[in-house]
Amino acid sequence: MNSISSPYSDLPNVDTAGGEAMSIALIGPDEQRRAAASAALAQCQAGRVREFSDYPPDLEQVPWLLDQNRDVVIIDVDSNQEYALQLVERICIQSVVTVMVYSTSTDSGLLVRCMRAGAREFLTLPFSNSTLAEALGRASARRPASRSPKKEDGTLLVFLGAKGGAGVTTIASNFAVALAQESGSSTVLIDLDLPLGDAALNLGIVAEYSTVNALQDFNRLDSSFFSKLLIKHSSGVSVLAAPGKFPQFQAPNEAIDKLIAVARQDFDHVVVDMGSRLDLTDTVLFKGATTVYLVTETSIPGLRNANRLIAQLFSANRPKLEIVINRFESRPLGVAEEHIAKALTRTPDWKVPNDFAAVRQMQNTATPLALADSPISRKIRQMARAASGQPPVAAKKKGFSLFG
Repeated sequence: MNSISSPYSDLPNVDTAGGEAMSIALIGPDEQRRAAASAALAQCQAGRVREFSDYPPDLEQVPWLLDQNRDVVIIDVDSNQEYALQLVERICIQSVVTVMVYSTSTDSGLLVRCMRAGAREFLTLPFSNSTLAEALGRASARRPASRSPKKEDGTLLVFLGAKGGAGVTTIASNFAVALAQESGSSTVLIDLDLPLGDAALNLGIVAEYSTVNALQDFNRLDSSFFSKLLIKHSSGVSVLAAPGKFPQFQAPNEAIDKLIAVARQDFDHVVVDMGSRLDLTDTVLFKGATTVYLVTETSIPGLRNANRLIAQLFSANRPKLEIVINRFESRPLGVAEEHIAKALTRTPDWKVPNDFAAVRQMQNTATPLALADSPISRKIRQMARAASGQPPVAAKKKGFSLFG
């Protein structure tokens, strides 16, 4: 939504500074309180201030509100406390801007609720210029040293298993390694196969922090916090691992969405291993995925489950679906390829060959398949190149031989 089509755009705009000054949105339905906040900001020479004389008419307006490279959003919580808290929470879920709130109340309970919603600062009227200046200084320190053009969100590449044991983690973790190397772009692998994901184990790394650390306090999740949770693999891929212990934690959909939003802002490619979890199909993992890779095998249960998932989740071609047949063997005694296509209602996009020796070598040495040369690694590198818009590597021509 842009400033022309949004009914929430025809409001006064006040610029108090230019250049690399901060961009601030001031939202206050009460004119007197908003004027006091505006005057205090002007005295602080805070930056470019845009005043909004009402809350957004609905929370769906939040993306438009944030699509102006905002650094700070300051919200009056007194006019409609419950809606204001929802607004704070939604902004914090969808962005990494600094959210401040202001109120005439000194109630500690309200302060705690605002902080839990994600607000960074709680300002009490009448404003103290020094308090406001200090808050703005902290906000300025959190933003980049210079404003660059808004980065497009990274691709979101999600791996889902038609059934447990389909090999999703092996495919996803090696795909992430191959993608980082083949594309030369920043890549992060997020293990959401909770509670027992083992993507880090596949890569031979031990992580101090986990996905659960990110999801438990998602209202405060931003680029800085997110970066501290990651561990870097020698291949160049960053990893947010599953926890080493069995967690008693169920993340809300909002937490998943916020985690993915932050990851896509920071990385060119976000690869997610979600195992065979179907409880996440109402999150951005499906609604906003660039591609979902459905991993299955040629077993009857695997093909049957894949058929049901395709019919239920991908009938409208949204999100984009690519089917991966794992451990594929082209043998006379196996399931014929025409029967596979019929069971899946379409031809598989990728057939990852069965190579027990290569997989066992990976498990024993904790060396990703994608870093060695094998039929599996070559196929996964083809997948990674396709995902990053690169042409396939031409097959090596055989040398001349009298014996063909």
